[in-house]
Amino acid sequence: MWKRIKRFFKDSETIFWARLQTALGIVAAALTYVDPSLLQPIIPAQYFPWLLVANGIITEYLRRRREDGL
Repeated sequence: MWKRIKRFFKDSETIFWARLQTALGIVAAALTYVDPSLLQPIIPAQYFPWLLVANGIITEYLRRRREDGL
């Protein structure tokens, strides 16, 4: 199944990760528009910077995994 998903995203884990983030961002934006306090218990403000750091590390890992010269 993962091979079919990768083929759909042109064999790029980075494109898959970016589109997954986009979809989750749209859902989170819609939820916070409806009720701003809805995501507060799930993602407290003190963890948000760490989520951004983890996102950057995962994105760089996926990008370097694809390029032999990096």
